[in-house]
Amino acid sequence: MEALAVLQDPVRRDLYAHVRDAHRPITREQASAALGISRKLAAFHLDKLVDAGLLIGHPEAAARTRKVGRTPKVYETSGTEIQINIPAREHALLADILVDAILREGATGRTAQTVVRNAAKRGQQLGRGQRRPGRAGRLGTERALALAEDALRDLGFQPSRESPTSVGLRNCPFHPLAAKAPELVCELNRAFIDGYLTGIDARTVDAVLEPRPGQCCVQLRARPTAALS
Repeated sequence: MEALAVLQDPVRRDLYAHVRDAHRPITREQASAALGISRKLAAFHLDKLVDAGLLIGHPEAAARTRKVGRTPKVYETSGTEIQINIPAREHALLADILVDAILREGATGRTAQTVVRNAAKRGQQLGRGQRRPGRAGRLGTERALALAEDALRDLGFQPSRESPTSVGLRNCPFHPLAAKAPELVCELNRAFIDGYLTGIDARTVDAVLEPRPGQCCVQLRARPTAALS
């Protein structure tokens, strides 16, 4: 509740989003320049986010050996997740129970295969719903990636355009379960995103398994023969 109260302030929300999306330590000067506010005001709000446990503040690594002047302070996300439901809802508990049941059967069992197929179908439904009526036909690579960024951002994947032909997914919305059952959850994730690409009729982009520490196991890549558009 304290974290939610802190984020009620629009400046703090913007600062938190900026630090989160940067995926690297941010100085007070960088934060103030990004939001167009004074360094003093940025420092005040950044420290409030640290007090609430949303950010971590520490001396800049490259400046720790400085002998003159104060060591600059940098900020990065703490990894704290915020979720609130009134009254309480235990979706995560149900998901954990279902994952345990599938693991007991085995990752190659019929239940696991059914789950992956259903993930692909849900992805297709999302993709078909996103395509505008009357815009039939396949999409070019860049347009397909742009649509995917919008959809996956809403789902918490934090997409980042790494090049005109690739999008990285910096956050795994299913992280606790992915850590427990990576093969199952990552394949489910890939099937869902691949189904989405099928739903929007993106034939030049693939969802590929490319695990990265602290990020989603799936990334979006243009097929080698795909032409930019």
